[in-house]
Amino acid sequence: MTSSSDKVVKNAAGRYDNVDFKKAIGYKYAPIKAAYLRRDVLLFANAIGVTKDEPHFLYELHPKFAAFPTFPINLAFKQDDQDVFDFIQRTVSADVPGVPPFDPKRSVDGERGIEIIRPIPTSSKGLDLEINGSIVGVYDKGGNMILEAEHLLRDAKTDTVYAKLTNVAFGIGQGGYGGPRGPATKSYPPPERAPDAVHVFQTSPEQALLYRLCGDYNPIHADDEFAKAGGFKGAFMQGLGTWNIAAHGILREAGGSDPARFRSFKARFANIVYPGDALETRMWKVGTNDGVDEFIFQTIVQSDGRIALSNGFATINQASPLKSSL
Repeated sequence: MTSSSDKVVKNAAGRYDNVDFKKAIGYKYAPIKAAYLRRDVLLFANAIGVTKDEPHFLYELHPKFAAFPTFPINLAFKQDDQDVFDFIQRTVSADVPGVPPFDPKRSVDGERGIEIIRPIPTSSKGLDLEINGSIVGVYDKGGNMILEAEHLLRDAKTDTVYAKLTNVAFGIGQGGYGGPRGPATKSYPPPERAPDAVHVFQTSPEQALLYRLCGDYNPIHADDEFAKAGGFKGAFMQGLGTWNIAAHGILREAGGSDPARFRSFKARFANIVYPGDALETRMWKVGTNDGVDEFIFQTIVQSDGRIALSNGFATINQASPLKSSL
């Protein structure tokens, strides 16, 4: 919790007092309790486009039933609820000490990533799952505040960590307070050659309405009038919906739909996607490191070629000639 001595406020001259970026780095958010059922795992797989020929993600009695590896990405939203909730109220975060307050109403999700440490449980039964978040960096760049954080999905009973989740949020127009610009971000431009594999997914007009049941209940993805008030032509796809559809495409095309081969995945949100758009994820194998294949990928909207996800990078374990989880 932020103490009154750490809180950054504007003075009469409109400048921030008490700015100290060193206080922000390593700041730990309050733990978030998370719980889910096998039904949530099944719903998530359906919402991201998993198909009938991947029954281990879609049928709880399959001998190799598994959670799709990116399932934890929504748990900070869903937490331990089994009903709908006020998404906007829930996403108001605590102030970070030493830096100006972050206004969620003027912020956008910039990038998301996940690294799988252990196979994701198919339910939280018998576990005391927590999401433990901390600040990695806070930067002042181009008039915007950039906040980098990482979160661990952890069983508090055993201290077992299942996944590391990373995110970069952009506070639009919230910079200009004299903070550091931060390090240059690593770039993953697509190679100038044909992709090694392509995955196409045709979203339905109801795609965002289905995906929101996984815990992303922002009304801007369900209510056309709400979205139009924000300057959009109507309700649009969740960025993480597109992100997870691409993750499924990568694992299907590059990893044989085997969850044990999924190591890491990250991408930057570039443009919004509307329900009914066809998404094309292009992937290029760019290297192999200790039995792990490395891929750069990009997701575009087929109808007009606009880039939905950029700076994509994923790692997939190579298939073992002797063993597979399927």
